[in-house]
Amino acid sequence: MNILAIDPGYDKVGYAIFEIPSHPELDSGSSMRDFTFITSDLIKTNSKANHELRLKQVYDMLDQTIKLHKIDTIVIEQLFVFKNAKTVIKVAQSLGVIELVGAHNNLIVHRLTPLQIKQAVTGNGTADKLSVQKMIRLELGDKITFKDDDESDAVACGLAYIYNVR
Repeated sequence: MNILAIDPGYDKVGYAIFEIPSHPELDSGSSMRDFTFITSDLIKTNSKANHELRLKQVYDMLDQTIKLHKIDTIVIEQLFVFKNAKTVIKVAQSLGVIELVGAHNNLIVHRLTPLQIKQAVTGNGTADKLSVQKMIRLELGDKITFKDDDESDAVACGLAYIYNVR
């Protein structure tokens, strides 16, 4: 099963791709790491483009990623409270586009709250971003780098989903 984890945004959408084997070995000698981290990156929308074209960029890039990596399920970080109303509206619209691209590809979209993600990855639902990134590096290796917090948030979202379905 290929999983696309997404940290929704408007200017930037973080994403990460994981693979869980269809039939993991269940013998006592098998590793707890029963998944593979494939990749992570950012979708950056063109700040000079019209609003609707920026949303189309998000749609097109995710649609291409879904098809390229043969994604089976999507997991997204749910919106949290924003102080800026303009920002929350744009992010909510991007979230709608993300859900639409999932629906057009006949995928189920799972949602995790920031608290659930932090709890699953660090054991502490109020952990800060540095603590989350530290735990990601412990799980995936020190060589993993992130271009932005949005990318690391997507990786954390994917890990949390995997830990929950284990």
